[in-house]
Amino acid sequence: MGTRIPTHQLSSGLYLSGRPEQLKERHPTLSSCSVPYTGGDPKKSGELAKMFEIPAVDSNPNPKPSRSSSTPHQNTGSVRSGPNSGQATRHSGSGPLSRKSQGSGPMPLPTGLFTSGPIGSGPIEVSGGDGRRSGNLDRPGSMGKPVYGSGVTSLSEEVKVGFRVSRAVVWVFLVVVAMTLLIGVFLMVAVKKAVILVALGGVIVPVVVLFVWNCACGRRGLLGFLRSYPDAELRGAIDGQYVKVTGVVTCGSIPLESSYQRVPRCVYVSTELYEYKGLGGKSANPKHRCFSWGSRYSEKYIADFYISDFQSGLRALVKAGYGAKVAPFVEPATVVDVTKDNKELSPNFLGWLADRKLPTDDGIMRLKEGYIKEGSTVSVMGVVRRHDNVLTIVPSSEPVSTGCQWFRCLLPTYVEGLVLTCEDNQNSDVIPV
Repeated sequence: MGTRIPTHQLSSGLYLSGRPEQLKERHPTLSSCSVPYTGGDPKKSGELAKMFEIPAVDSNPNPKPSRSSSTPHQNTGSVRSGPNSGQATRHSGSGPLSRKSQGSGPMPLPTGLFTSGPIGSGPIEVSGGDGRRSGNLDRPGSMGKPVYGSGVTSLSEEVKVGFRVSRAVVWVFLVVVAMTLLIGVFLMVAVKKAVILVALGGVIVPVVVLFVWNCACGRRGLLGFLRSYPDAELRGAIDGQYVKVTGVVTCGSIPLESSYQRVPRCVYVSTELYEYKGLGGKSANPKHRCFSWGSRYSEKYIADFYISDFQSGLRALVKAGYGAKVAPFVEPATVVDVTKDNKELSPNFLGWLADRKLPTDDGIMRLKEGYIKEGSTVSVMGVVRRHDNVLTIVPSSEPVSTGCQWFRCLLPTYVEGLVLTCEDNQNSDVIPV
């Protein structure tokens, strides 16, 4: 006897072979709902607020049941609106991110996500004494003092230019002068003739004149030596060779900005405040003498940068950041000049002084600012280092000496660190890079 295949009939009258399919129990599904506009407020973002344990805010505090639906929609957890609830309304707390969120701590973005700090990039600025940080949301024209990390070298001292003379020569010279004085005084007392005094003055006066001349023109002689030093070609430079490279500079990973004029993308910036001291006036520093200009405040920064050699076209990384010893020779320009006839201070200058807690007295002041902008022509003197076809220029461990310049009657002078010179004027055009 054959086995009978079971059949079943559909509601339309059609017969199908096999047993009818049993209906499975379906779980309730959430209907597609529109999410109201939150404007970056985590309290109105539902599930995101629950993740950070922030109490959610109901977008509709007095919900009305929909007449066309048999079962009312309840808002639990996530703030949702049913399909028949109409268009979601915006609350007064929504909108773009306000400036009050510039402080530290987690900060919500308009998308509902959180960041660990303020929005914006660039150097961190501290305005006044409240420690407020500012990024791109800071007001235009802010004179906040920049605070850089360890990658930027702060040059707190002036470039030291000294005489490169051995101690033995100095001691021999002092002994000869002392002996000459003793013999001259003894002969003048014994013989009682003025010729001895004239001869003694003929020996001492040239020595004093030579010393004063070197003190006054030593820096100028050093700059002349640096300009006349021949340029080297990076392509043929060997590891450990001391070279002078001239070319166009570009910023490294940390571009700098001048503090007063706000010149962007610089590799070196300096801002100095000078005050003039008259008879009985205030001293800007302990070494300030009367009837001269003294430095009251100074800030100089330099970071790693690149230089493209004019001769070979190769590019090298100049290691000037991370506390390197650098000797920059950049002539600053006067940007603010307060005289006796013109003592009115501009709002920008007053803000700059207030941010650095400097007094705004009625003295004679000058604010000088210098910088090396990206695209400027610069000469760098340092030691070449090669590592895996990567060229770097680092400061020399030995001071750079000029040697005796007999034609100029100058003694050997020296300077320590990475030597940086720039002949471009602050107002001149630079090469676009």
